[in-house]
Amino acid sequence: MTTAPASQVDSHADILAIGARVMRTEGEALLLFAASLSDSFVKAVDTMYAAKGRVIMSGMGKSGHVAAKIAATLASTGTPSQFVHPAEASHGDLGMITPDDVVVMLSNSGETSELSDIIAHTRRFSIPLIGVASRPQSTLLQSADIALVLPPAPEACAIGMAPTTSTTMTLALGDALAVAIMEKRGFKPTDFRVFHPGGKLGAQLLRVEALMHSGEALPLTGAQAPMGDTLLVMTAKSFGVVGITDAEGHLAGIITDGDLRRNMVGLMDKTAANVMHASPLTIRPDALAAEALGIMNERKITCLFVVDEAHTPVGLIHIHDCLRAGVA
Repeated sequence: MTTAPASQVDSHADILAIGARVMRTEGEALLLFAASLSDSFVKAVDTMYAAKGRVIMSGMGKSGHVAAKIAATLASTGTPSQFVHPAEASHGDLGMITPDDVVVMLSNSGETSELSDIIAHTRRFSIPLIGVASRPQSTLLQSADIALVLPPAPEACAIGMAPTTSTTMTLALGDALAVAIMEKRGFKPTDFRVFHPGGKLGAQLLRVEALMHSGEALPLTGAQAPMGDTLLVMTAKSFGVVGITDAEGHLAGIITDGDLRRNMVGLMDKTAANVMHASPLTIRPDALAAEALGIMNERKITCLFVVDEAHTPVGLIHIHDCLRAGVA
């Protein structure tokens, strides 16, 4: 009976050294790549930015996984993009690639046979082709309209064959292209929210207007309203606060539970204007909900009235609304 050879890596220090070596190898390659960027990178950004259709990402094997990630990054930052598998393209999916599109094809060697049908398709229909590979004389880069060449750098594995450094450089190139296009487009946090409505990221980009209570739900009364009527409004709306408006409908003040306690003596003989706290903190409807939450936490209050440019109350946001939406 034969047994597997013992591992040559068996110490804590050896494993840490391997991890550090891989990271240094890939990090040095990225610095080399950054220094080697040329006009081809600028042309690629301009071509992808100008696409009337989508940026089609493609690659086989590990390059295909990287291409799919780049497509997702582009799509989430305002550049319509789609991954097309080269093998599936040869069996009908070429119809996904139109003359309005731009194709970005990844291949470390530039000689991956499965890419040939997409390359031929782009040449036949004059579809811009951006090739990414490590060999300038490869079929892919010789066929491409724009060639992005990966600099010579060793793979990070001990045998120098597993795609490691090369895929890291390709992934970083995709991020660089996406961010350059994003900034060229003037992509804003509000645009980012459109493509990231779910999860923590989406919650951080929610606007106050998306969470605020409005219309009949608002606890409002006039400045001259008797405190008896004011208490009824405050109780019915269940926010523990009531907004006080002046004759023009502007928010003049608020009354909280604390204000009631401070005015207990002769409370029912007073008007809302006698009890209210003037010039309360407010927020605009287009502000980020995270900003509203920050104000409430800092001032130790539970809600904010939302006012428009004329200082007319249009909503109310409660700290519980922010917490339920995942804003933190």
